[in-house]
Amino acid sequence: MNQNAAKTGLITGLANPTRFLSLVARLLPFMIAITLALFAVGLYLSFTSEGDYQQGDTVRIMYIHVPAAWLSMMCYMVMAAAALGTLVWRHPLADVAHKAAAPIGAAFTFLALVTGSLWGKPMWGAWWVWDARLTSVFILFLMYLGIIALHRAVDEPQRAARLAAILILVGVVNIPIIKFSVDWWNTLHQPASVMRFDGPTIDPVFLWPLAVMALAYTFAFFTMHLAAMRNEILRRRVAAQRRVAASRVEAPRIIP
Repeated sequence: MNQNAAKTGLITGLANPTRFLSLVARLLPFMIAITLALFAVGLYLSFTSEGDYQQGDTVRIMYIHVPAAWLSMMCYMVMAAAALGTLVWRHPLADVAHKAAAPIGAAFTFLALVTGSLWGKPMWGAWWVWDARLTSVFILFLMYLGIIALHRAVDEPQRAARLAAILILVGVVNIPIIKFSVDWWNTLHQPASVMRFDGPTIDPVFLWPLAVMALAYTFAFFTMHLAAMRNEILRRRVAAQRRVAASRVEAPRIIP
């Protein structure tokens, strides 16, 4: 009971933007340092590891492409959880969370599409093919752009947050399609070789650099997400202060 109460108190406490900003100020320096260290180790392992006997050195694109693809989906699930917070629990920071995450998710998805094309050309002989995996990831990218556009098109923040939350939850159906498209349809992509019930089938020579890079990408996402949430909260405070100042200037003077 006490443990559940403590968790509830933590969540309730973070609903206060001032407390959240204070927490972010303490966490960001450590998260930035960990992210840079992980990228340094991950890139070192990636460039010093052996090449594949079939793909040669082009296999190194995997260390950029695969984590970006994973994070593009993970970011969307973070947004979906925040969307539930907006619609169900009315958490004050939920709309800030999914609005701040959308541009980051779009960047990861774009990186996955670009590096996938660079990897696909020497392996498949084509920059792009409209198979299930590529098409569903491209749809995910369009979803991110649509959510960003919706937030910018609607002036009233609460209304924009509710509409965006609904759109996010509708788009969740695309995530399992991306994940299982290689199993459901005949695609150029190979089946999963890392996240499998019977364990990874990828050689440890490639698995370790990939795992470190995936961890680096994950820390990078949460670091950028917290920073973006902080900036969004501060932006809203400045906008609110400007509205108050404008209303005082425009208020008619009563002549006695």
